Amino acid sequence: MKLQKLLFLCHALYLVHTGRPLVRGSFEAWQYGPVHREVYDAFKSFRAEPITEDAQRFNPVTGVRQPIELPTDRALLDVVQKVVQFYGDRSPGELVDITHAKGGPWDHVVSAAKSHANMALKISDEVIAERFKYLWFGKQPNSRDKEPNEDSPLVA
Repeated sequence: MKLQKLLFLCHALYLVHTGRPLVRGSFEAWQYGPVHREVYDAFKSFRAEPITEDAQRFNPVTGVRQPIELPTDRALLDVVQKVVQFYGDRSPGELVDITHAKGGPWDHVVSAAKSHANMALKISDEVIAERFKYLWFGKQPNSRDKEPNEDSPLVA
């Protein structure tokens, strides 16, 4: 569960800052927050235990699995580092609360599904980019008390 929430936060922040998605495919609004089904399927055998294997790319035509190369994109690495530093020590429950933020992407899709069809409750990149601003990075500061710190983003 923690992997899914951290991946979603990385994807959303990267999407907002670069205009490009971090991962292919889409996230779905599951009971405990956004889930990327392919990542879920790749690591579900670990359940709540630590993940002890690297991700692999699967070619459905050849049936071959190959290691995924580590990224070199500096913006991507910076986003992942910041998200892991800020959220990495949080419990899965805390991350669920964050990704369930009122007005955020997950909440928007779940609320809209009550009146509009959405197969598998897909959370589109457009919804993520538009609604990610509702997921706060920490406590909303009182700007009268101190100067803002650009190294600690308030929102994505």
